[in-house]
Amino acid sequence: MRRRLLAAAAVAAVAVPAIAAAPAATADTYHPTVVSADPVDWTPHVLDGTVWSIALVGDTVVVGGAFTKVTDSSRRQVYARKNIFAFGLWDGAIRTFAPEVDGAVYSLATGPEHSVYLGGAFKSVNGTAQRGLARVSLVDGGRYASFGARVNWGDVRAVVSRGDHLYAGGTFSAVNGVQRVGLVRLNAYTGIVDQGFDARLAGPGLKRTRVEHFDVSLDGRKLIAVGAFLRSGTADRTQIALFDVGGPGAALTGWYTDAFKPTCMKGFDTYLRQVKFSPDGSYIVVAATGRASSAQKLCDSATRFETRTAGQQNPTWVQRTGGDSLYAVAITGPAVYLGGHQRWFDNPYGTDGNGPGPGAVSRPGIGAVNPSTGKALEWNPTRSRGVGVRAFLVTRNGLLVGSDTDQLGREYHGRLGMFPLPS
Repeated sequence: MRRRLLAAAAVAAVAVPAIAAAPAATADTYHPTVVSADPVDWTPHVLDGTVWSIALVGDTVVVGGAFTKVTDSSRRQVYARKNIFAFGLWDGAIRTFAPEVDGAVYSLATGPEHSVYLGGAFKSVNGTAQRGLARVSLVDGGRYASFGARVNWGDVRAVVSRGDHLYAGGTFSAVNGVQRVGLVRLNAYTGIVDQGFDARLAGPGLKRTRVEHFDVSLDGRKLIAVGAFLRSGTADRTQIALFDVGGPGAALTGWYTDAFKPTCMKGFDTYLRQVKFSPDGSYIVVAATGRASSAQKLCDSATRFETRTAGQQNPTWVQRTGGDSLYAVAITGPAVYLGGHQRWFDNPYGTDGNGPGPGAVSRPGIGAVNPSTGKALEWNPTRSRGVGVRAFLVTRNGLLVGSDTDQLGREYHGRLGMFPLPS
């Protein structure tokens, strides 16, 4: 078991300013090596529900999801925390931060002046109506009344902060009365809709057009979105689209792929669940479900695509689980971490009913693959599978994991844990 960090490291951490002057970068952070397979001992435990999102504000980790109770690492004290709470990055100490949020928090993003943005299925914050989007203070949990963004219905499934902009994606069709289907850019301080930014997403024949997830490159110039859509403006874009967002609008690029046009199990309007840029922005990795075993389709897989050239794209590699869903991805340079309820990696010929195929390796619930080849790395901490990992957060000292189960690295970790970088 990993013990608490060395006192010297803790002292160094204290020297880091706790108040963030500007939102942190949104793409995953580079690591020099693969994280340890032995989680630290000091993270808190979430006692029920699911952790959906994790963000870092200064030296405070903010956790969002659908839950009601948390406890400290020793499990001696239980705290009532509905859908959101916070703890110290270096020691796991639970903060007093406890805003009242009446619905699930699906996504979090670092805000300015020691604040955090919330996206989710809630309708009010601290007793005030504010559907789907909010900004709250880490100092006292207070809601920023000056940030007035509200979605018309549905939910917000992803938020990303970049400088003076806040991006949000989900099932909504309007924000503050301005029509924006599934994706919007807002003023980060006021929540006012950016009138020049419109991805013009549409899903003819689908029940509901939505953005399931998106990411913004580290330089802030590219946005990759996945979800239940088939078009952007007049251009075909099945389940995935890349935009240039470095200018005043959402300019659809010439980058596209037809790889996700084949269907998986009937009833999936989208089977893509998460997408992340590499730290240098040169490629993306997509995590997918689909409930279908196939050596030809991209159901239940992770897929790398290059992003620096335009035109039709084919996968650089595909990591297939053999019929088990992947929900989360993180990219650090030496590794691509994948989470879901998978049993195996390197399993293109395995199936749910018949077990693993030739060459498959056991990677229950969490694993890592080589960024260049997509093949499984030796890193294999294991976790109780449940529905699956929903959130990764790469920090300068490790990898945080949020899920719906309580076994991680062969230890008890209630729905939350952290794998440190080797010392």
